[in-house]
Amino acid sequence: MKPTLLILAAGMGSRYGGIKQMDSFGPSGETIIDYSIYDAIRSGFGKIVFIIREDFAEAFKNIFESKLKGKVETDYVMQEMDSFTNGFKPSVERTKPWGTAHAVLCAKDAINEPFAVINADDFYGRDAFEKAAKFLREEVSPQTWCIIGYQLAKTLSENGTVSRGVCQVDENGNLMSIAERVKIYPEGNKIIYEENDAKTELPSDTPVSMNFWCFHQNAFDYIQQLFKKFLEENGYKPKAEFFIPIVGDAFIKEKIGQIKVIETSSQWFGVTYKEDAPGVKQSIQALIESGAYPKKLWD
Repeated sequence: MKPTLLILAAGMGSRYGGIKQMDSFGPSGETIIDYSIYDAIRSGFGKIVFIIREDFAEAFKNIFESKLKGKVETDYVMQEMDSFTNGFKPSVERTKPWGTAHAVLCAKDAINEPFAVINADDFYGRDAFEKAAKFLREEVSPQTWCIIGYQLAKTLSENGTVSRGVCQVDENGNLMSIAERVKIYPEGNKIIYEENDAKTELPSDTPVSMNFWCFHQNAFDYIQQLFKKFLEENGYKPKAEFFIPIVGDAFIKEKIGQIKVIETSSQWFGVTYKEDAPGVKQSIQALIESGAYPKKLWD
């Protein structure tokens, strides 16, 4: 059975200033998602599931359906604030859904096989997809998940702060803990994260998650249990988010299983801010010139 790729494309793009999931970065109008799908298909993924929002669903489908038809199976799932909440009523200040782990949960009825999860606005590289596909074919189980790990210094933006899942890894390459740091940036020769008005330095080779996770399909039931608990404890907070690292951390601490950290040689780049776009276009052009991708991706 071929694994599925779940693409989280429902984000608001508040820092970017638009719906970056549909912006063109390749020379023939390709989005960043196109390159992820291209790498996924040639690495052995058999289905693509998109998490999107109803307000841009038609425009999104118009971009991807025609180019992917006949190349890979596709499905679309909506992430809405009331999805999988069982009637829970948030505060009136709540304006958006509950975060990345909630987005994954929204795909529960669309996926019945091992699957990987990625962001729509991150370029992950072919090596990452090949390693993920191999893990999902050969190693994944209800007790064994993985993340694709990147070096922190290779994942920063020159144009502002970034959020990263900062990993602690044991001597066997298994994840000990993961913590979402939402304000990371370079300061001189150092890399800093801020939390509660305090600054903490992080080593440049710290392994971080770029939200490239590999799960057994049984993970949905566990995520749903944690989401129920999350709503009970945090649902009244207007900006509380149910991140994937919350799920990973609980999976380890409750001793349900292990999460392997599989390091990739791929260079990450992405579009957190509008100012990131020219650099992403240049990076893609360099990869095309090196022969890594064709000039027209879907010809």
